[in-house]
Amino acid sequence: MSAGNNGLVDADVVVIGAGALGLSTALHCALAGRSVTVLERLTAGSQASGRAAGLFKSVQADELRTRLARRSITLAATFAEWAGEPLAVSSSGSFLIARTPEHRDYLRRELAQSQGWGADVREAEPGRLATAVSFYRPNGATFALWCPEDVYIEEPAALVAASVAACRRHGAEVAENEPVTGILVDRGRVSGVETERRTITAPVVVDAAGGWVRPVGALAGVRVPVATVRHQLLITAPSAEVDPGDPIVRVVDAAVYLRPARGGLMVGGFEADPLPVDPAAQPASFSTDDVPLDVDVLRKMADQVTAEAPVAGAASAASAASVAEHRGGLFTMSPDGRFVAGPVPELPGLWVASGCNGSGFSSSPAIGEALAAWIGSGDAPGGMEALAPGRFGPLGDEELVSRGIWQYAHYYDPAPA
Repeated sequence: MSAGNNGLVDADVVVIGAGALGLSTALHCALAGRSVTVLERLTAGSQASGRAAGLFKSVQADELRTRLARRSITLAATFAEWAGEPLAVSSSGSFLIARTPEHRDYLRRELAQSQGWGADVREAEPGRLATAVSFYRPNGATFALWCPEDVYIEEPAALVAASVAACRRHGAEVAENEPVTGILVDRGRVSGVETERRTITAPVVVDAAGGWVRPVGALAGVRVPVATVRHQLLITAPSAEVDPGDPIVRVVDAAVYLRPARGGLMVGGFEADPLPVDPAAQPASFSTDDVPLDVDVLRKMADQVTAEAPVAGAASAASAASVAEHRGGLFTMSPDGRFVAGPVPELPGLWVASGCNGSGFSSSPAIGEALAAWIGSGDAPGGMEALAPGRFGPLGDEELVSRGIWQYAHYYDPAPA
């Protein structure tokens, strides 16, 4: 990074947003030898990334996402080797569980296609689930897949902290509490950004602003095709019924996920009628801290699995003491349930890293790696062009929200799109 005679700061790449996707993109660009500035309006990971579940899932709906998910697992597990900073990863594996005939058929289809795409997924042997998970007691109708590749990061903020440290180690600037106020355009292409404190010239700007990706895109007159919806999870008080070494459990017919967390049980899921939240319609001071939470939603989800996971019943208890933490964030949902990642066709130099659809944190290592390679070479690596933001035609806000809500509500559902 350098400063010209006019006092402007120059960078090869400016990344807007210091969440998991933005930091990964910045880190991989820095590793490729580019000068990088990351700009975050609050603090790194303070929004969705720091409030994530931390789950990495190898079973995905298509081959590209499967490859990205598996690559992310590898990059997370080997973070210290390639990024130079320690990162603790729990190599727990996971179970995908179906308790209804239609969901059993759904998992069998997922098993066949995931194996065809190279994922290590297998039907769980009879009795394996009952012996492998302390907190879950399956009934006789349970069908399960075992996914040994799956991992989780106990405290999602650890990935953010490690990524910030790695960025700085490799020469990238990470500037917190520095909101972007404008995206500069010169002769039809991006030329840099303005913040409250300075102007930074750059031929590449990456909009990785999480729930604020659309307002940031609007600074350049670009409409990013995502909708933002609330996602919640809670962690129960510590319980002797939860072994810290237990694997992740995903009950697909209930759209609920469970994992050990801080001595208790994390309970999260995908509600059928999620709350859309548009940050652009809120006051300028609005942050994820202001997203309204509703613990009753999580209690109803917990009720669906309490028979098999009694400790989850603590989540549905009336006593506030049964819940150690209740947190939420904003998911960016795309109309087709896939990432929105790549160059903006109508404005050369502007890139987007968004459309997490519930997997932004867990796929961020590979998405950032792929975007950095794409930015550097101009060629989309490994089918990434399928995720480019220009793939959608014009969609009104109502359709973006309705389709985003559908994708969220059907995260684990076998119903066809």
